[in-house]
Amino acid sequence: MRLNLDKFSELQQRIITGILGAITILTAIMWSEWTYFSLFFFISLFALWEFYKLLGLDGNSPLRTFGTFNGLFLFTLSFLIERFALNPNYYILLLVSLSGAYFIKLYKKGETKPFHNIAFTFLGIIYVALPFALLNVAVFKDQNYYYEIILGSLFILWANDTGAYFSGKNFGKRKLFVRISPKKTWEGSIGGGILALIVGTTWGYFFQETLFLWQWIGISLIIIVAGTYGDLVESLFKRSMSIKDSGSVLPGHGGFLDRFDGLLIAAPFIVAFLRVVPIIIEEFFGK
Repeated sequence: MRLNLDKFSELQQRIITGILGAITILTAIMWSEWTYFSLFFFISLFALWEFYKLLGLDGNSPLRTFGTFNGLFLFTLSFLIERFALNPNYYILLLVSLSGAYFIKLYKKGETKPFHNIAFTFLGIIYVALPFALLNVAVFKDQNYYYEIILGSLFILWANDTGAYFSGKNFGKRKLFVRISPKKTWEGSIGGGILALIVGTTWGYFFQETLFLWQWIGISLIIIVAGTYGDLVESLFKRSMSIKDSGSVLPGHGGFLDRFDGLLIAAPFIVAFLRVVPIIIEEFFGK
């Protein structure tokens, strides 16, 4: 299903889609952990399906249904383990499920590069599904759901994207990474970073009971850097497919990969920052 906003300009489409999307996401995240789960379950579904579809355009044959199923299985497992403190050994079930890819390709006749396509199948799970699964690790602590963490991270990410868009459009002169994304500029990146820091610091000031202010600033810096690289990585992927957008379901924004590309790279760093850094501080400075 695609919103029909063709009569509006690209900027108007971007604003309308952004507002409608933001309302949906904010409502789902704040309502309960189950609406949060449902939201990102479907986002993961569409993003995985989009990724495998794009690979097919280049003549590849990844296991589209198999990869999507296992990506959603990973997301669901991580949610249940974090929410209900299930034994992490349940992750072994995913490894068992993934081994099915070898059997499927073994019995598929006429394919010249089966392991090539198995690798692309696994790439979808690693690149798309794993970051979304890691969000569950970020938002749950001792089985308690903290919507402020994912909501704050999204606000920072949106601020970074919005600031970069308008700064680049109005002041952009020096190219950031012309080989991969000719339109991105240093001025846009700096403008996005400044707005992201302002939003992150403001959010952290009001939600210091969830995370310390320095942690919110750390998340902001991670999103500024990793989020920008996430955008570039997806641009590299699209350029290799010779396409402009990953999809057209979100007018003014492209597809789900276009909208969440920054989060895909930033999520592992955010989780490492929240889960590993405190352990390091405790181990080396807490004694």
